[in-house]
Amino acid sequence: MNYRRLGKTELMVSEIGFGGEWMERHNEPEVAEVIAKADELGINILDCWMSNPEVRSSLGKALRGRRDHWIIQGHIGSTWQNGQYVRTRDVEKCKIAFEDLLTRFETDYIDLGMIHFVDQEKDWETVSSGPFFDYVMSLKNDGKIRHIGMSTHNPEIALKAAKSGFIEMMLFSVNPAFDLLPATENIDDYFVDDYGEGKTGMDPIREELYRTCLQEDVGLTVMKPYAGGRLFDASRSPFGVALTPIQCLHYALPVPRSPLA
Repeated sequence: MNYRRLGKTELMVSEIGFGGEWMERHNEPEVAEVIAKADELGINILDCWMSNPEVRSSLGKALRGRRDHWIIQGHIGSTWQNGQYVRTRDVEKCKIAFEDLLTRFETDYIDLGMIHFVDQEKDWETVSSGPFFDYVMSLKNDGKIRHIGMSTHNPEIALKAAKSGFIEMMLFSVNPAFDLLPATENIDDYFVDDYGEGKTGMDPIREELYRTCLQEDVGLTVMKPYAGGRLFDASRSPFGVALTPIQCLHYALPVPRSPLA
C-alpha cells in the first residue's frame, strides 16, 4: 500500500480508503471480517457518514484494538431521527448524533470531522458561520475532532471551502464523467445518462478547484469514483465505452485527488 500526505492535516493516508456505506447491509461478523482484511492490506482511512446506529456499532466493534491504526472521517450533520437518516444543521440534533458516533466507535476523538453534505450556497452560508460553525470549532478546540473537513458534490461550493481557510480537507466526488459536468446544487443532475454533445474536457470550475486545492494545501478524499456504476455500462458512459474499475481508480489517484473512500 502507498500512503500520501492529506494536505495541511499532515496525516499520511492510504491511497485506497474504506467507504463504509454498504456495511449497513452486512451483519456484525461480516463487518469485522471486512475491517480485518482492510487492515491487513494497509488501508488506514475509513469514512462513516452513516447515522444508522447498527452499522456504527458494528464498525466500532470491528475497530477494537485497531483504533490507533485508523484515520476516521466522521460526519457532523448526519443524524438518525425516527428510524431514518436526516441531514440537519440543528446543532442540538448534531450534538446527539456526533456523541453517538464517538460512543459507538468507542473513541474520544474523530480524526477528520466532516461537515456533512454541503451542496447549496445557502447551506454553505449556514455551515461557515453562526451556531453550526461555532459547534464545529468547539469540537476541534475540545479535541473531539483533530481536523475540519467537509463533504460536497458541488465544485463551486468545494472551491469556496478550499479558499475559506478553515476547511483542511474535503470528501469530493471525482470521476471522468462528473468532471465533464458543470456545477449544480442538485446531486441528481450528476447522475444523468445523456451527457449531451460536445463535452470532451474537464469543466473549468473543476479545473480551478483542483488547482486551488493544491495551492491552498487542501487535501481531497474521493467518493463516487465509478459515477454510481454508470461508467461500467457502455450505453450510459459519456465515452461510449465501458470503463473498468481500475481505470476509474487510476483517474482519481493523481494529486490532489486521493485517496479513495
